[in-house]
Amino acid sequence: MINIIDGGVTAPKGFKAAGVACGLKNNQKKDIAVVCSSDLAVAAGVFTKNVVKGHSLQLTMQHIKSGHARALVINSGNANACLGEQGYKDAEEMASLTAQLLNCDAKNVLVGSTGVIGMPLDMPKVRSGIKEAISKLSEEGGHDAAEAIMTTDLVLKEIAVEFEIQGQKVRMGAMAKGSGMIHPNMATMIGVITTDANISRELLDKALKDVISHTFNRVSVDGDTSVCDMVVILANGKANNENIVKEDIDYSTFKSALEYVCTHLSKMIAKDGEGATKLIEVVAEGAKSAEDAYKAVSAIAKSPLVKTAIFGEDANWGRIITAVGYSGADFDPNLVDIYIGDLLVCKSGAALNFDEEKAKEILKEDEVRIKVDFNQGTASDRIWTCDFSYDYVKINGSYRS
Repeated sequence: MINIIDGGVTAPKGFKAAGVACGLKNNQKKDIAVVCSSDLAVAAGVFTKNVVKGHSLQLTMQHIKSGHARALVINSGNANACLGEQGYKDAEEMASLTAQLLNCDAKNVLVGSTGVIGMPLDMPKVRSGIKEAISKLSEEGGHDAAEAIMTTDLVLKEIAVEFEIQGQKVRMGAMAKGSGMIHPNMATMIGVITTDANISRELLDKALKDVISHTFNRVSVDGDTSVCDMVVILANGKANNENIVKEDIDYSTFKSALEYVCTHLSKMIAKDGEGATKLIEVVAEGAKSAEDAYKAVSAIAKSPLVKTAIFGEDANWGRIITAVGYSGADFDPNLVDIYIGDLLVCKSGAALNFDEEKAKEILKEDEVRIKVDFNQGTASDRIWTCDFSYDYVKINGSYRS
């Protein structure tokens, strides 16, 4: 059984965190977060597929190859990307300073950055922020850390759960940020997961990659994928369960908890999409292949015409079938059924005389489900997205100013 408990990244044993304002953001909001384990933890990560990668991300990808980490330092308000050699040196300095203050190896410090691309980090501010954050590390600091990684997010995103493995209580905590530039293969998203479970690096890596594929990598806000994005997990073994080294019932329990945590945060990210008023779940069923199902849900989730129709509470299913038609999925249009909520609006690829008032009521809800049934096979997929409102343009039309 998985129980939600209070807290975030500091809920598991042996983890502390802090979040402070060092002045990278003009609004005096928190912009430096540090999360650390009392001991060296097993670590794994999943990173953006964008060919362009931020300097902090490049360093983290290098450091995590060891399979271990002690701490993570993240700045928001500035992406530390596309800055040449200086950007990488600044990322290295962030890791080195954090390591020095925590008395650990710099290679065991992971670094994250999020915000505007192409602006150099104000390193005097970053240095003072890291020093202050580390001086304030505490078991109650998870909430502040989650706040410090936010950019255009309106809602702070964190969760903690407790479950049992071999009779031992195990905890998992997490925080995430993400609101725009979000689409599968990671996006303007950073997720940090902590656990006191005792698990091998190989299985931690496998569990994370398996779960990410249908949680964080099934979120789309606007079809863009950024250059700084990652989800990392640290497991320090403080729960003292027998080490999970094979894919048995204990591994399944751990993976279920991880899936619960990642699903929760993924839906929060979609619901908090820039300018969003509704969470949309897009489902494809009865496809010939998994690839066809994914192509369909991805195209629908990216379609500005679908997303604006949902915002306007207009049951314009023609936009949905159009998106599926150009998605690249292999299907017979004459077999497709489309549902908005539980209302069938298109049968066998053709119009129905459905209840427009009922459709309007469904679309007034905060959460809307779109289902496309191909009626051609057994493959399915799902993605979470949000509507497009006037505010999306306002937010992104003046992001740098």
